[in-house]
Amino acid sequence: MQLNYKEFGQGKPLIILHGLFGTLDNWVTLGKKLAEHFSVFIIDQRNHGRSPHTDVHDYPSMAEDIREFMEQHWMYEGAYVMGHSMGGKTAMQLALTYPELVKKLVVVDIAPKRYEGNHELIFQALLNLHPETLEERSDADEKLARYIPQKSIRQFLMKNLTRRAEGGFEFKMNLPVIYEHYDDILDEIEADQPYEGPALFVKGGNSNYILPEDEPAIKALFPKAEIKTVPNAGHWVHAEQPKALLEVLRKFLLGEKLKI
Repeated sequence: MQLNYKEFGQGKPLIILHGLFGTLDNWVTLGKKLAEHFSVFIIDQRNHGRSPHTDVHDYPSMAEDIREFMEQHWMYEGAYVMGHSMGGKTAMQLALTYPELVKKLVVVDIAPKRYEGNHELIFQALLNLHPETLEERSDADEKLARYIPQKSIRQFLMKNLTRRAEGGFEFKMNLPVIYEHYDDILDEIEADQPYEGPALFVKGGNSNYILPEDEPAIKALFPKAEIKTVPNAGHWVHAEQPKALLEVLRKFLLGEKLKI
């Protein structure tokens, strides 16, 4: 699996993993800021962005993708690993399966639990879009608006569209497989042994993805985990409060004391 990626900066390696329907482009701005201190690798996960499509989409497989990526890029001494949402679960799985490869773990607005699905309307909108029939991006926005009133969400989803040489558009992501394996994406993360390394879980203050009752499950798998709330941020912490998130990340990754 040759994953698509972008690299910035120099120093100790830091891997950043996007969430469901996302691409590495979602993290370029923040990645460049962190590149002042690290060699930052922003990765398209399988079936997303410009990375290969495959019929399998589960966390053990995606964690193995990152292990292979680290081997391909000579990260034998490990790396700092950060993931948002689905990417956060991939990062958790990697840390639990290969703890020696994860020097510090950062998980943005996701817990290791199983979630109830809340993307059904988005899937309905995307599956009914038929991008090959569209002439302009504005046509996509108009069709998506029938299902999704929030313009910011439509703009985020439309980053998955790319023009075809023969006309129309196509999805960069492997939508049929992602839809088929949605239950696997919602699944909990399990392990026989906890990850004993430093871990930071970042919660959006306005998000309900990490709840107070999730802390025991987080601590069971990640006993050294710190949980930090970024105020005035929903699930998309990096988009809604990038400066506040950057400050939290710098302090944790550079070893400064966090104010919880």
